[in-house]
Amino acid sequence: MNIETLLRENIKNLKPYSSARDEYTGEAMVFLDANENPFNQPYNRYPDPLQRELKVEISKMKGCRPEQIFLGNGSDEPIDLLFRAFCEPGQDNIVTIDPTYGMYQVSADINHVEVKKVLLKDDFSFSADDLLEEVNENTKLIFLCSPNNPTGNLLDKQEMLKVTKEFAGLVVVDEAYIDFAPGASLLSELDQFENLVVLQTFSKAWGMAAIRLGMAFASEAVIHVLNKIKYPYNINILTQQKALDLIKKEEKKNEWVKILITERNKIAEQLVDLPFVQKVYASEANFILVQMHEARGIYEFLVENGIIVRDRSKVVLCNDSLRITIGSEEENEILMTKLRELI
Repeated sequence: MNIETLLRENIKNLKPYSSARDEYTGEAMVFLDANENPFNQPYNRYPDPLQRELKVEISKMKGCRPEQIFLGNGSDEPIDLLFRAFCEPGQDNIVTIDPTYGMYQVSADINHVEVKKVLLKDDFSFSADDLLEEVNENTKLIFLCSPNNPTGNLLDKQEMLKVTKEFAGLVVVDEAYIDFAPGASLLSELDQFENLVVLQTFSKAWGMAAIRLGMAFASEAVIHVLNKIKYPYNINILTQQKALDLIKKEEKKNEWVKILITERNKIAEQLVDLPFVQKVYASEANFILVQMHEARGIYEFLVENGIIVRDRSKVVLCNDSLRITIGSEEENEILMTKLRELI
């Protein structure tokens, strides 16, 4: 695939901003190139705009090359950049499943790009053929979220690969919750498909939503485009340093994931026993979608008792459903105790 054929003309011809740290990398005795304050080291210096050290460590962990990694201010930054690079406002469109993560729609609206939605089946699965039927000559991106939000289920891998094989644009697979579904990532397919983009994050399994660090994995050609149009210093030095420290503690992250999966399964079993619960949907994420009688009333009851969950009742296919994030054992017990008061 020639990525250049997908790019907007203005992006293709764009001359990117060149920062002082783009022009020189490495160690030096005196830095007088970036109009920095010489005091208050090390925070007086601009951070590495390409986060080279951090990408090397992530590449070791993920089994890919540093050149296949883009780091953003959360996953929302690469999502927005993909729109800005490949979708001509008022002309191009994207295709995605419904329901799914709401930021695809928001980014599309901001960038004046049409969204064509394909309704999931009743079991929250999707058909590659149904998705591809919505594609036309102006479709540049397809977004898939797996495990999906708010439904919690993994999408079928073969169906996702079929979309990737048959679509002439970019297929973006958002794997924000993939650590809770071991072995299901499409990262291993990167070298097979130049049009595949995989999104992951430090916000969920790593417990670092506050540092706002998202990862996009793709061909070097796509990563080059994202680096070309991003703001020069999009990842601050504090985030880079914290992530480097965090990666050294991967075993702790794995321990958290194991605990949360155990808690998820336990809470799912307990919820089924509540008479007002109609259905507990199977989940491969760190949350559970639960259909309840009078879900809005239960939501308001929980809020009154200082427990905040997400009311997804107005989302298509999620009628009368609450999305419950899996907390600590103590938090989950507080939730269940309050829900049992409604019996």
